[in-house]
Amino acid sequence: MLQAGGWTGYLLLRTVSSVSGADPVARAIAGLTETIIGYCLTLLLSALYRTYRKMPRVPSILLTLATLGLATAAYALLDAFTFSFVGDRPAPGITLSLVMGTVFINFTVLAGWSALYFAVNFYLVVEQQIDQMQALEMQASQAQLAMLRYQLNPHFLFNTLNSISTLVLLKQTERANIMLSRLSSFLRYTLANEPTAHVTLQQEAETLKLYLEIEKMRFDERLRTHFEIDERVAMARLPSLLLQPLVENAIKYAVTPQEEGADITVSARLAGERVQIAVSDTGPGLIEARPRPTLSTGVGLANIKERLAQAYGPDHRFETRSDPGKGFSVEIEIPFQIEEPNREAA
Repeated sequence: MLQAGGWTGYLLLRTVSSVSGADPVARAIAGLTETIIGYCLTLLLSALYRTYRKMPRVPSILLTLATLGLATAAYALLDAFTFSFVGDRPAPGITLSLVMGTVFINFTVLAGWSALYFAVNFYLVVEQQIDQMQALEMQASQAQLAMLRYQLNPHFLFNTLNSISTLVLLKQTERANIMLSRLSSFLRYTLANEPTAHVTLQQEAETLKLYLEIEKMRFDERLRTHFEIDERVAMARLPSLLLQPLVENAIKYAVTPQEEGADITVSARLAGERVQIAVSDTGPGLIEARPRPTLSTGVGLANIKERLAQAYGPDHRFETRSDPGKGFSVEIEIPFQIEEPNREAA
């Protein structure tokens, strides 16, 4: 298409210039012949240049220059012969003066065409490399998200299996069986979904309820949960199991150390085109003498921050708030999205 378009424009230019001179019909025919010759030569040049581009740089450059010189000489000879039929010449033929008169314009045309050929192909190569780099970056990002998601499972499994083991040792087999059943339901959900999939906020809340049913087997009335999900954001999407570490963190540092336990509240509301999510507890909060750590496996809050950065880049907010003796909360703000950016969750 570029070849056809370029040479059509060249033909129009030559035709317009020939109309203003003497014998316009003959000059127009000569211009048409010149354009056809140039078009055929550049088709041959494109095939040769394509071969040269696969060779080492220095031989490729030398062969390109040599080919350009030979093509210019051939173009000048054919062009001179064509224009020898125009005018008042006694007989058509090639003369040195006529060839020298056509060399400059022929070289300019072919050199310009060659420069454009390499520029276009260089642009295409760069575009291809950019596409490949973006694909690799996306694969790396998905691998990073998968790794971050998989970090959560061993920690949760360790705590749950430890609790089941305790129940078995206490010969509370019925409670241990119920906990195993609930654990299988929770794992079935986590294994059914891709680690990089996004789920709706409603699905995430249901997953948290599955998890909390397991934890309530351990804490009974000491663990009190509340869900305040705005119906308008129920279908908003977020990375799967994003909130589970926050709830697990609240259980570990708010419910466990207090005899009376604690309340854990999961809330979500719509703020313009943003979704604001909060997980708060009524535990002791941050105590300066004993800073509240993240999850014992070292993935907790840092894991969530990294997953948010991978999923949304800078387009998110993550904040922690603490009121010593009254509670601790984590607030997340993400874009309101209802379309799956990567792949659909099960």
